[in-house]
Amino acid sequence: MENLDHFLEIAHKLADTARPVVHQYYRTPVAVDVKADASPVTIADREVETAMRTILIAELPDHGILGEEHGRHNIDADFVWVLDPIDGTKSFIAGKPSFATLIALCHKGVPVIGIIDQAITNERWVGVMGRASTMNGDEINARECETLDAATFFTTAPELFRTDASARAYKAVSNKCRQPMYGVDAYAYGLVALGFADTVVECGLQAYDFCALVPVVEGAGGVMTDWQGKPLTIFSDGAVIASGDARCHQDVLSTIRAATV
Repeated sequence: MENLDHFLEIAHKLADTARPVVHQYYRTPVAVDVKADASPVTIADREVETAMRTILIAELPDHGILGEEHGRHNIDADFVWVLDPIDGTKSFIAGKPSFATLIALCHKGVPVIGIIDQAITNERWVGVMGRASTMNGDEINARECETLDAATFFTTAPELFRTDASARAYKAVSNKCRQPMYGVDAYAYGLVALGFADTVVECGLQAYDFCALVPVVEGAGGVMTDWQGKPLTIFSDGAVIASGDARCHQDVLSTIRAATV
């Protein structure tokens, strides 16, 4: 795709700009506000996104922006940047380094570049459509795991699954997997790409929660879809599955379907 390398340079610049702001506020007594959806937000969330948006508006004025904290700008553009300045604000507030800055570039709704950046642990996952994913510059690969009953399964928290159908889906996957794990936000998807976890199932997400993850997981040989098995786009409903092995992914899909009919 034309200019993809240039856009990747910009994505790295955004992540580099976010890091010192994250460090400035991490494990400090920041004030916590509560948004309309009852989720927490801090000055760090707002300042990180402001810094990234300033760069994008200056360098790519024709592109759109969808950010968690500061909303939509030129959202009908072919290229739209999707930003979550701190995915896992609760973890950030608690001083737990499992949050991440998520940066995605979508072309006509499809994620083509994704960065998961963990400033405190100095880890940066990069995914680009059609290329191998990397972590800190080294190529990474998801591991083989044929079935869900052999899988390490992550989700942020059982409380994500608020409807009866989604709660049944979560329980079915959790009961069938080898090992359920919780509470590491977007970091879990990085672990799938690195080959240390096998599947992640979540729902109720927004585009800024998952768009950056898609190129990273898929570039490591994994699969990421919605709960119907459809490719994820900026318009998807926020029910997602990420798996390192396509066979396990199909098992997860089948388990969810059986639990929600």
